[in-house]
Amino acid sequence: MIAWVCFWIIALIFAQYLIAIIRVEFFWKNHRQKLNPNLPFISILVAARNEEKQLPELLASFEKLDYPADRLQFLFADDQSSDRTSEILKNWCALAPNRETHSILPSQTSLYNDNGKANALAFLEEKATGDYYFFTDADCAVNPSWIKEGVSCFEGNIGIVIGITQVKAVTWMEKFQEIDWWLTLGFVKVATDLTIETTGLGNNMVISKEAYQKSGGFKNLPYCLTEDLEISRAIQREGFRIAHQVSPQMLAMTNPEASFQDLLSQRKRWMNGVMTLPLYWKLMLSLQFFYFVGILVLLVSEPVVGLSLVLVKIGLQGIFLTSFSNKSSVKISWTYLLVFDFYNFNTTALTILYYFWPSKTKWKSRIYPCII
Repeated sequence: MIAWVCFWIIALIFAQYLIAIIRVEFFWKNHRQKLNPNLPFISILVAARNEEKQLPELLASFEKLDYPADRLQFLFADDQSSDRTSEILKNWCALAPNRETHSILPSQTSLYNDNGKANALAFLEEKATGDYYFFTDADCAVNPSWIKEGVSCFEGNIGIVIGITQVKAVTWMEKFQEIDWWLTLGFVKVATDLTIETTGLGNNMVISKEAYQKSGGFKNLPYCLTEDLEISRAIQREGFRIAHQVSPQMLAMTNPEASFQDLLSQRKRWMNGVMTLPLYWKLMLSLQFFYFVGILVLLVSEPVVGLSLVLVKIGLQGIFLTSFSNKSSVKISWTYLLVFDFYNFNTTALTILYYFWPSKTKWKSRIYPCII
């Protein structure tokens, strides 16, 4: 009986990957449209807290944007940093009239939301004058065509366009984080193209002014630790759709988590969002964990069968990930793909344990209560 349950779980996992591969290979959606010569006005919103090491790379990428400067507005919020973040932003913004930086005062910490990032972005939105709001994080770097590509994807009732984010990886641990991102975003792309409700992506996201205002924006969100998920929900409730544009032009680079402890803290925060997802999403995501349980049972009871299924799953997963990353002109090494599941199992199991561990979530030097 147990063996049959394990087989069914594994079969469902295989089915997920087969559907994903078919969608990527034969039913790929590219949302890029012909860009209107009357380029819209754009506001770029960035919340920063203690990012002195990361900011220079982001600002350098902004200077390379292929978009008229008189159609761009840069808005930064220094969220009570204790390092040189404020100084760096002030110096950069002083170089051009379309750049502004604002400081979140202690009295404004929870002005709109107890989530520091959501609060800072809500503060910036009041200053934004663009037709579209572009969001990225202070530890990212964007492509020169980021603005033009993002704007070109809006048509019909699309209210949000999300891009693709790659982890800048050097070490083995960082390479696994990179693959983990590709895997997550790969399934987000498949779900989005199937018009299944998904999430925004806070470090690479565009929201039309119309969709933002009709949803109430960040200032009207409930308390949350995953503000990108909540803003996308609010916008989808207003009848707008999400488009996921996976292309080299919409590719952003982000830094990996520096330690395994930082990684678990990040995943604990994400789990707060996962626990608020609809039941079907929870079931789909739980299959990823129970696959490992099923495989372990089969490896003990039927070693040859279990090992064969492990190899099939690694093969399907690898084909999906390489096909998906190729859409952004990124190559993933099979060396890391072959052993990725060892990392994935341990990270998934420890994330679940850490989420239910009676401790609060640390994020950007602040402590937040968990939502269970």
